[in-house]
Amino acid sequence: MDAVPLRLIIGLGNPGDEYARTRHNAGFHFVEELAARHGGAFRYEPKHQAELARVRIAGQDVWLAKPMSYMNRSGGPTTSVAGFYKITPVEVLVAHDELDFPAGDARLKQGGGHGGQNGMRDIIAALGDAFWRVRIGIGHPGDRNRVADYVLGRPSAADENLIRDAIARAADAVPVMMQQGAQKAIRDLHGPPKP
Repeated sequence: MDAVPLRLIIGLGNPGDEYARTRHNAGFHFVEELAARHGGAFRYEPKHQAELARVRIAGQDVWLAKPMSYMNRSGGPTTSVAGFYKITPVEVLVAHDELDFPAGDARLKQGGGHGGQNGMRDIIAALGDAFWRVRIGIGHPGDRNRVADYVLGRPSAADENLIRDAIARAADAVPVMMQQGAQKAIRDLHGPPKP
């Protein structure tokens, strides 16, 4: 597959200190990792209801965004930024927490449904489903009645380390995706962890 010309990477999460270290903010942590690696600084843009940072990855300008609208209303800021900069859905990557994967797992794919993730549900309703997504495993509490408290809680120290490792590996995959194509990035990310 050809190189993927990403121009906008959205990290999903909830604003505010009380949510900063929760499982649900894995998407925020992903774009923060990219900003740290590629020399970006986030700044709040009221017209988009998002914090934005501009970076260069694989020789291309890329916007990183954290919607400040709360998770369930992520579609508005996403379409606002994409529309303003004339970015098409296939040039968008959305990073979010994934209950169905264990902590430490991260997966890259294009298209598909929302899998019950409300931020994704709102973005798909606003943008369609042709965009790329990176799903960062946070594990599952084992009981669907405990999901809300689980995602809004802090992971154990062991799980936090696994999630951070998954985020780092997913961040490694972005320039690979943009230079060598999605198939190479997927093989690298989905393969066994490097020792």
